Amino acid sequence: MRKRAKAPSVAACVAILFGLFQAGSALAAPARGTSLDARIEALSAEVDRLEGSRAIKKLQRAFGYYMDRGLWDEAADLFADNGTVEIGMDGVYAGKARIRDYLQRLGGGKPGLQWGQLGEWLQLQPVVNVSADGMTARARWRDLGMFGQFQQSASWRTGVYENGYVNDGGVWKIASLHLFVNFVAPFEQGWARLKPVNGDWRSDVAKAYPPDRPPTVAYKPFPDPQLAPFSYPNPVTGKIHAEKRP
Repeated sequence: MRKRAKAPSVAACVAILFGLFQAGSALAAPARGTSLDARIEALSAEVDRLEGSRAIKKLQRAFGYYMDRGLWDEAADLFADNGTVEIGMDGVYAGKARIRDYLQRLGGGKPGLQWGQLGEWLQLQPVVNVSADGMTARARWRDLGMFGQFQQSASWRTGVYENGYVNDGGVWKIASLHLFVNFVAPFEQGWARLKPVNGDWRSDVAKAYPPDRPPTVAYKPFPDPQLAPFSYPNPVTGKIHAEKRP
């Protein structure tokens, strides 16, 4: 049986990238005439950003898997000490303890899933942008949720995450998780029969367990048009989309 090859070290990655650079690769690198040390430093920084992007994807996917199974402590541990959560119009919950309590209340108020309970938090379509210094990052994700109780209820949820991340002593953590909820619709009737929401769009959890701060952005869910602000530029034009409404 063939043995699985080991992942290359950072030093090996730097060497490979440097070789590609020498061969005229399109990788971002300093202009000709700079010193060898400067080129190696630039390529090392590029490797750090690539490694950061991979670590952030793993981090966010872990959040989804922990939420799937009601592992609230584990989910809260993914956040920085001063991290925040904002879901829909519930407002901002700050700090690990508050984040844990809020997530647990959203999940039914007890550790773990109860018999017959479904709670799927799919994290899809990641677009990750690591800062030049490799210490912070922003990422956009697609949310797809499936929730319900056996033989009682079933619903869909969709939305978009615009999240912030921080490199804390070499470990990437969630600095801010903001889910712009587009809709929560019953499975049987679907989103086509949803009625427009007027007035208070907070969850019952937020009403009983008030947030630390009000929502950072005011918007209405589907069928109103909704466009979560983009934190990253257009890959071709370099422009950041500015929201425009009819």
